[in-house]
Amino acid sequence: MNPALGPADVTVVIATRDRREQLLATLARLAALPEAPPVIVVDNRSTDGTAAAVAEAWPDVTLIDLPHNQGAAARTVGVRVADTPLVAFADDDSWWAPGALARATDHFATHPRLAVLAAQIRVEPGGRLDPASAEMGRSPLKAERPLPGPAVLGFVACGAVVRREAYLEVGGFAPLLHFPCEERLLALDLAAAGWDLAYAHDVVAHHQPAPTPKNGGDRRRALIQRNDLLITWMRRPWRLAARATLATARRARRDLAARAALLGTLRRLPAALAERHRLPREIEARMRRLEGGAAAP
Repeated sequence: MNPALGPADVTVVIATRDRREQLLATLARLAALPEAPPVIVVDNRSTDGTAAAVAEAWPDVTLIDLPHNQGAAARTVGVRVADTPLVAFADDDSWWAPGALARATDHFATHPRLAVLAAQIRVEPGGRLDPASAEMGRSPLKAERPLPGPAVLGFVACGAVVRREAYLEVGGFAPLLHFPCEERLLALDLAAAGWDLAYAHDVVAHHQPAPTPKNGGDRRRALIQRNDLLITWMRRPWRLAARATLATARRARRDLAARAALLGTLRRLPAALAERHRLPREIEARMRRLEGGAAAP
């Protein structure tokens, strides 16, 4: 237990690109929290005046204006700049509920091997429970140590608090993946390094995603498939990676998203293989359990 941790020991890091108005609204919500945390905004080379608007409206916010779009890895730039032991991520369209960060801090103080606390995410407008949160709440994984909630092997970045030490130890979000699914690889690497990840129902974040642009759904579907394949090649057994790639190749004959995913995977495969290292047996077993295969220990 680390009784020194308190509400002042968490920084909010936001990576953003071309969502000026949503970001300004999010910053206002964070500033209105009873114990407003320090905020670091990392701008992924926006073209809509985001950086200038933040600098003018929120001079107390630490602003990092990147020279090029780093995708999800931009969060790592913010984590390195943060000087608190905990970092809470938010997107330009998500924010933390009052009291959430204080409760998260208490959980980290009580569980010294906790690396990621995945919050209950409420989707706005309406406040419905995010399906990913519902799934994490039903996690079948068994924890080796007491945790504040179910053990998990994934999380949603816009509703997650991380221990800075653990995050940086494993390198943060992989630049190769860019976006999305970046959380999945980081979760596996943290678990492989002996850290815990847990879902906490009593820590709440809100997310109000923007409407998906025309054809944006197909593009996102292709990126998800591509990154799923890359993660499989980087961390999972050879046979599983080959089988998943072959299945995508078969779908590519009639599915444009699968075709784009396959081409994207092949372009990035040499870089992925250069970073390949197999998961420990016990973490692979947990993955198989989540996937409906062999039971976890």
